[in-house]
Amino acid sequence: MKKWKKLLIVSTLSFSIFGFTSHSEAATNTHLVHTGETYWIIGKKYGVSVLELMKANNKSSEMIYPGEKLLIPTTKISEADKDLMARLVHAEAKGEPYAGKVAVATVILNRVDSSSFPNTVRDVIYQKVSGHYAFTPVQNGTINQAADSVSKKAVEEAIAFRGQGKGSLYFYNPKTSTSEWIYSTQTTLTIGNHRFAK
Repeated sequence: MKKWKKLLIVSTLSFSIFGFTSHSEAATNTHLVHTGETYWIIGKKYGVSVLELMKANNKSSEMIYPGEKLLIPTTKISEADKDLMARLVHAEAKGEPYAGKVAVATVILNRVDSSSFPNTVRDVIYQKVSGHYAFTPVQNGTINQAADSVSKKAVEEAIAFRGQGKGSLYFYNPKTSTSEWIYSTQTTLTIGNHRFAK
């Protein structure tokens, strides 16, 4: 019996040392699907995108069934980054419709996913362009104000939506923007006072 225990320990260690991990080890936990739940609802709950959730479970269809167990992939966005995003959304989109707040958060994630921008939330938000911060609230310090619950919810929704949509990388207010360059970008949509573009 002791031989079998030693063999089991050795084989487990060799799997760990050589980087062999099972599918379930790549996930932090599992979720038991309840009636009425969708990938969207589950994604928002755990802070992962619908696309990541489907990929982790080898799904090509959005159909899920009550009683099914789903692997929840390890989230790549920390709570600190979510808070930073929410503070930027709060400062940038104060007074804008909820959809506009989600779109601002989506721009941040699209930049993280784009090879033309830094690859972390923090580096995207604090990026400098021609000696100035890319986002006005970083420049004027309003990013340091606490985010409201609506901005936090918008960030969670944007994370669940990640990888879908029109690929907006910029947003601006055409009434107040002083950038000539921004008008050369392709408009993807307009929400409230903000025009989104890529």
